[in-house]
Amino acid sequence: MITLAHYIVLGAVLFCIAVAGLFINRKNVIVLLMSIELMLLAVNTNFVAFSRFLGDVSGQVFVFFILTVAAAEAAIGLAILVLLFRNRSTINIADLDSMKG
Repeated sequence: MITLAHYIVLGAVLFCIAVAGLFINRKNVIVLLMSIELMLLAVNTNFVAFSRFLGDVSGQVFVFFILTVAAAEAAIGLAILVLLFRNRSTINIADLDSMKG
């Protein structure tokens, strides 16, 4: 039987992996965006788990709003990434400091 504690541990592990991805790799924009998406996935896992075990549907409805924001964030982030690669020929964050105006 899978209990609520299993889901909470899974969400915590996913969130810790995402935080580690943010701190370890600060050069690649794609990995940073993937880490942010993994954080949102961890939060969604906890929302669904609590919603299921408490018998309330509001947590699952809130997950749909988070997924909508995550999809918009991914689309806008990747569009900015494509424009940066076209203009600078790199996606390294260290090379983007020349954009200061």
